[in-house]
Amino acid sequence: MSVDAVGTVRRGRGARKAQRLTRNVTMLPALKRKLPLTEPMTPDQIEKIDAASMDILENVGVQFRDDIALADWKRAGARVVGEMVYLDRHLVRELIETIPETFTYHARNPANNLPFGRDHGMFIPMTGAPFLRDLDDVRRNPTLEDLANFHKLSHMLPAIHSSAHHIVEPYDHPISQRHLRITYSSMKHSDKTFMGMTTSPKNAEDVIEMCAILFGDDYIDTHPVVTGNCNGNSPLVWDETMLGALRAFSKRNQPVLCSPFVLGGANTPASVPATVAQLNAEALSALAYTQVVRKGAPAIYGHYLSTVSMKSGAPMAGTPEISLMNFMIGQMARFYGVPWRTSNTLGGAKTFDAQAGYESAMTMNAVLMAGANYMWHSAGWNEAGMHCSTAKFIVDAEICEMGYRMAEGINWTDFDAAMAAVPDVGPGGHYLGHPHTLENFQNAFFMPEMFDNNSIEQWQAEGSVEITERALTKARAMLNEYEEPTLDAGVNEALLDYIARREREIPAVDALNQDH
Repeated sequence: MSVDAVGTVRRGRGARKAQRLTRNVTMLPALKRKLPLTEPMTPDQIEKIDAASMDILENVGVQFRDDIALADWKRAGARVVGEMVYLDRHLVRELIETIPETFTYHARNPANNLPFGRDHGMFIPMTGAPFLRDLDDVRRNPTLEDLANFHKLSHMLPAIHSSAHHIVEPYDHPISQRHLRITYSSMKHSDKTFMGMTTSPKNAEDVIEMCAILFGDDYIDTHPVVTGNCNGNSPLVWDETMLGALRAFSKRNQPVLCSPFVLGGANTPASVPATVAQLNAEALSALAYTQVVRKGAPAIYGHYLSTVSMKSGAPMAGTPEISLMNFMIGQMARFYGVPWRTSNTLGGAKTFDAQAGYESAMTMNAVLMAGANYMWHSAGWNEAGMHCSTAKFIVDAEICEMGYRMAEGINWTDFDAAMAAVPDVGPGGHYLGHPHTLENFQNAFFMPEMFDNNSIEQWQAEGSVEITERALTKARAMLNEYEEPTLDAGVNEALLDYIARREREIPAVDALNQDH
């Protein structure tokens, strides 16, 4: 089945079409950065981190709590003692050299395909929130309908390049079967690329089977269409669940984020460079293993990165050390020639307040200047990931548009035409009515929709509406205007048949009854 047969964008009709013409929902192309990167480490310091990481891999070792992985490593030539794997630096380098530095993500709508790696980046919404702040800004448990709404918003927001997967946890569906409905929602409500659940090896296999139905079995073996995430247990442990999911994705040539879960000062040394050295060793061990599973499979240097408050033990967002570590990790990923993932607009605030905004802005600027390729958690994250805020989701997406515009660099294309306006206006005049201004004002300077820049008198006359309510009003309007991108009827039926069969086979286990 060709990807063109999978789905196309449905066009609006009548009044709804006319209304939608005022809102541009066309996805922005992959970000191609043109600004210089922030690279605080010297070549000698990069070599120092590399040497320290390789020393960890060779002499401390990494624990692989998985019999299949241990057998794979033995065949690959690593030294294996019990569950400990000791990786020779030459073997690691040889393996990671086969990871492609660039590839293309293929969406069911080919117009939304994305070049990826090197200077290209993409914004992905947050995932995994056990709570949400809804369209009334009420904090509560999410449902499948809430998840669908976030997938619809992701589809319509231009700077968001993916519908991700479980942006929020749908509590109205059994946890053991939840991954099926989450994957279907990602596929059905958006025709952008998406993520796949890796909560167990079998769940990951289900995702891959659903991708094969959507795109074609042969197609996915040669085309990256979905992203898996595998979290390491810092310090220096990879478990059976994550490794089994990694194999499910890598065997079918689908990209995996190899992501140590770092809480700086808690499961790493209380030192910025030492934390990066440990994280780097952990990421390299998993990246190398993807190539043991399938040489040439795409893989992404990942991490979840936070520092820990020594007052409370709680993870923190937006701190200067997180920015510094992102700069360093970007340098290390480029040193090895692999694409890399980071976390974007993170916030620890309990509401969408100034703290949430400052933390998110600090992080996003660092992420862009660090040159990250896969910018995950780019919309909605608050309360250290415990909830996804609908209001913040909307504003974060606009902030990503602003960051996108900044990272594109300076536009010189109309410089001569703009300079020709200077003698026309002359001293003491203004440019507001000049033909060049009238022709270019919409594109020359970004005009945020969510930020109010009117006078206080006008703001008060219009009801003194603050940003949270403005964002929720926009979210309601977007959901009212949403039109589902058409999914081929036969493909849709096959997906639903697969879900029904698997739900018959999988016992319905409620979250409250599941072992943790």
